[in-house]
This record gives sequence, C-alpha cells and structure tokens, in this order.
Amino acid sequence: MAKLIRAVAWRKLERPYTRKSKYRKKAFIKAPPVNKIVKFEMGDVSGEYQFSCQLKSKQDIQIRHNALESARKSSNRLMEKRLGRTGYRFRIRTYPHHVLRNNPLAAGAGADRMSTGMKMSFGKTVGLAARVKTGQIIMEIMVNKGNISLAQNALKRAQHKMPCGCTIDVVDQTKE
Repeated sequence: MAKLIRAVAWRKLERPYTRKSKYRKKAFIKAPPVNKIVKFEMGDVSGEYQFSCQLKSKQDIQIRHNALESARKSSNRLMEKRLGRTGYRFRIRTYPHHVLRNNPLAAGAGADRMSTGMKMSFGKTVGLAARVKTGQIIMEIMVNKGNISLAQNALKRAQHKMPCGCTIDVVDQTKE
C-alpha cells in the first residue's frame, strides 16, 4: 500500500478543478475515491440540548477525510464512554467533496521509461478533502449544562488531529 503524503501538499485553498463528464472518455476522474468518514451524526440525534460546543477553523484550509475521521473517532469515543449513546449529539458539519490528485514522478535509474513527466499531468485520485473557510464550524457537540467541560475536552482531542489552528466556542441554544 502506498504511503500517505503529508497534508502540507494539499493544505492551501486553490481553485478546484475536477473534470467530471457524463461521457467517460472526457472525464479525467473515472472513479472518485471512497470517503473514509463512516458517520456524520452520532449520539442521540432526536434529543434537545441546552448548549453546543463548536470547533471552528482559524484559517482557510483543506482538511483531508483521514483527519476528519480520526478526529471523529477520538472525540466520539470519549463522549460515548462517559455519557453513553443518549447523553449527547455529535455532528460533523463539513463534507469532503474536493477530489485530491497526485502526479507521482519516478526518480532513479530507469525512471524515464516509467513516467511521462508533466505530459497529461492531471494526476490520479488520492483522496478527498473538505474546503473550510475561516470561522466555519468543522464539528459540534450538543450537550446539557453539566457536560460542557467534557464536550470541550472531546473537541480538544479532535483539535489535535486537525492540520490547522482551531477555536472551541460554547453557544447557548436556549437563547436562540
């Protein structure tokens, strides 16, 4: 299995270009990669909660689906262990729809026979990324008043998995 390329390669928000066409010959991306995020909503989805703890981005960035899934796992595990499946509601608010591509260039002896260089350099699909703007909510946990600090700790765990700086805000939903 190929090694994962570091997130620095796709961190900047640039103009997305994905050639999708209903005619297979004209489409550059034949099959989009599989999204690694398993669930977008966890916990008690139908419950009413007083507070919402939100993880917001500090900068414009692309977050890969690998990072979103690992952040989801680590924070959801903490919430599920402490509160069970009915004491909270956890949502991922961004969706990775941008297709990431890589044009691998071979180096070393005999590399000239393997690669075509920059000729037709659209690249093969490597993964997906969510395009996030400054101040956009990446994920949120809704809890009642006694569990705010637990939700903040869970989002702090998720914050360590993100490739950008993030802030954690607590919003009172009874005032809205």
